[in-house]
Amino acid sequence: MIKRNVVVLAILLGCMSQAIAGVVSVCGGEILFDGKPIKIIGLRCSNALISDAITQQLIGQLDTFKSYGVNTVSIFFMGSRFGDVKGYHADSSLDPVYARRMGRIIEAADERGLVVLVGCLYWSTSRAKEDLEQVWQQADANKAIANTVRWLSEHNYHNVFVDVDNEGMAHDATGWSIASMIDAGHAVDPSIMIAYNDGDPPPDNADLYIHHSPKVAGKPWLDSESTPKNIKYWGDYSKKSHHETESGYYNYSRIGRYTAAMKEAQLAQTREGIENYNGIMLASTWLQCIPDEGVGGPFMKPGGRSNIDDVDADIDTLHPDAGIGWWLEYVRDRYGRESTKAASRLSVKTEDKRK
Repeated sequence: MIKRNVVVLAILLGCMSQAIAGVVSVCGGEILFDGKPIKIIGLRCSNALISDAITQQLIGQLDTFKSYGVNTVSIFFMGSRFGDVKGYHADSSLDPVYARRMGRIIEAADERGLVVLVGCLYWSTSRAKEDLEQVWQQADANKAIANTVRWLSEHNYHNVFVDVDNEGMAHDATGWSIASMIDAGHAVDPSIMIAYNDGDPPPDNADLYIHHSPKVAGKPWLDSESTPKNIKYWGDYSKKSHHETESGYYNYSRIGRYTAAMKEAQLAQTREGIENYNGIMLASTWLQCIPDEGVGGPFMKPGGRSNIDDVDADIDTLHPDAGIGWWLEYVRDRYGRESTKAASRLSVKTEDKRK
């Protein structure tokens, strides 16, 4: 309680004047961690709550990811495309099964000085909304965000920031105000940083702006879902042969496969996000596919370098060199491990564990 009160006071007064262990905050155009500037270098692991086994697999890889320079992972209470992570009940309360898994990841990340982007609503094609879309109104969405922030605050989870509406999907489908959702979260605990993620003109009440959001002068912006821009990665490339299964899912294809041109495009975006903005988070079918895929997944490990002669051969099978190892190695080699670089350049390792 004492630590949370100090954090709230620091946020209300402005930029922190001293480091507070395990806390994400914002000062002007910078994201701070432990009171010092951080560039987000992350992985989008949105379906990591899909089972206890997948949650544990991610936790088991956090040290490995950190060794490459990764300092953030993003996890969603509503999963992602084609997923079945139903983190919210119809009454807007958190499902305790998914909350428990999320808590395990946040605590494991905190022990390692890592950040977690906590995603709330994912509308679009996610099955997670099927019990909600006929009954929820703006007030229900606001309550879900408030309940999420309250849960984070009550558990003293401050190594986090929140994406209330992924790509503005709920807003686009229903007309709900994202600014209203942000206000609902801030009303519970203003020390939890909340992001805006939609292409519409951004509200001024967000703490930071991510992915689809236009950039706002004097505020942080990062690409929280980066994929190669030279091809519609989530379009024909990853779903060309998809088919509906008996369970109602669609199958991804070419999981974890990248051509040389796609890799170079992704690396160019990585440099731009880290060196010109507030960071970048890699999004990949490797990390976001689901158990109903013919190849299984999601895969919470680096995988291979995707040196694949023909990415179009047997696209519904798992290639032995598929993965994101090539991206992780690039980040490590260009930006260095945390242990060998100044904290102010990329990230800060938390020395004081949460009391």
